[in-house]
Amino acid sequence: MTSSSGAPGGRLPLPRLLAFSAGSIPGYLLLGIMGVYLPRFYVGHLGMSLLQVGGAIAIIRLADLGIDLVLGILMDKTKTPIGRYKPWYLLGLPVLILAVFKAFNPPVDAGVSYMMVWYSLLYVAYSLVVLGHSAWAGTISGEYNERSRIFGWMMGLALAGSVSVNLLPLLTSGAINPAKSASIPTIGWIIIGASLITIPLALLFAPEGKIPVAKKETTSIKDYLAVVANPSMLRLILADLFLTLGPGTTAPIYIFFFHEAKKFSLVEVPILLIPYVAAGVFGAPFWGRMAQLLGKHRTLQVACVAYAVTQTILMVLPAGQFLITAIGMASVGFCASAFVLLVRSMVADVADQLRLETGQERSGVLFALVTMTQKFGTSITISIVYPILAMVGFNAKDGAVNTPYAIWGLEMCYLFAPILLVLVGGAMFFGYSLTAERQDEIRTQLDALRAAEEGAGAESLLGHGESIPA
Repeated sequence: MTSSSGAPGGRLPLPRLLAFSAGSIPGYLLLGIMGVYLPRFYVGHLGMSLLQVGGAIAIIRLADLGIDLVLGILMDKTKTPIGRYKPWYLLGLPVLILAVFKAFNPPVDAGVSYMMVWYSLLYVAYSLVVLGHSAWAGTISGEYNERSRIFGWMMGLALAGSVSVNLLPLLTSGAINPAKSASIPTIGWIIIGASLITIPLALLFAPEGKIPVAKKETTSIKDYLAVVANPSMLRLILADLFLTLGPGTTAPIYIFFFHEAKKFSLVEVPILLIPYVAAGVFGAPFWGRMAQLLGKHRTLQVACVAYAVTQTILMVLPAGQFLITAIGMASVGFCASAFVLLVRSMVADVADQLRLETGQERSGVLFALVTMTQKFGTSITISIVYPILAMVGFNAKDGAVNTPYAIWGLEMCYLFAPILLVLVGGAMFFGYSLTAERQDEIRTQLDALRAAEEGAGAESLLGHGESIPA
């Protein structure tokens, strides 16, 4: 039996699922380093100001906004013997290697222009790897619950990769520490090594589902506007933006907050990220399973409320208390792990809906839209938060001593925005209509269309005197 996407029905065997899901590690490993450690590296080690780094990243993001859509359109139009999305995912490997090598090993006199060039290529690499992998994932199965399982494992293994980086201070007795500028080149080589292993692994052992033939081959601007105007997709775009902005607000000031305000050492700071990320490794499959019981949109709303509660508790914990802070970080990370995986799984459902309604394949464009919101959300926060820190007089240089007023400004930036933004994201799903029941109806109709296409193809072969194998 085939799914609506033409991919094999039923559950993807666990070995193949693990091989495929491991392919998500490079992109999200890169995103985490770019969000938490790399900006501080350019500020603290190379001497750039908070305003310079924040402004440079804002310019890069504005210039980069259209890249994901262009890539999504090109992916949807691609036809190769190995599939639509696999070639683009593979192309991301050499781009990622070059960008990481240059961005993580800047010369001592590197300026803002150097950062902008190679940071831009980092985002291109991220787009190729994450967008190609996510769109590919949407073709593996058309089953509503199986998609939750696939995206849950993808996010779980991606977070497991991040845990390994934050474990390095413990595993190396402090010799490699992503919070210290001297370790950033080594972290770059680790990302490159992980990419050389996991990307080929996914390509070799996981299938790409066969997409039904499009009823409409030509595409106009109106067609693409209709994609964005689709009610379900519009909700997902807005929700994904707010759900990215929430946790994303804390990422660029994470080291500053826990070192300066919570009084943890630079050895302890990356270790505190371990329970946050590790909890997501278990949280992602949990939320995927929960979605099978409650539905994806309801599960997301539950996760949003739980995030607000746990983030509030984390903020009121006393400074310098490592154990209870680690528990608090784990609870927040467990809740936050639901956001990306469920939104991506719901995007694959919208792709089925549009495939039925329009006869066109739009997975690449749809995933490009949410990849774009994630990139924009995680980077624009730097451009907002860093100028605020500069306004309150926060000094981000290595070894600087800050005033109580500057620390207060840092705490305010870390406290309120994440909770408010995540709750707004959850509110976007009130009235969401693409439920499991509706998705089952869509999949049934797509299966019928595909069966009709295959029957027509068989009749055509018989009409030309060709035999059909039993």
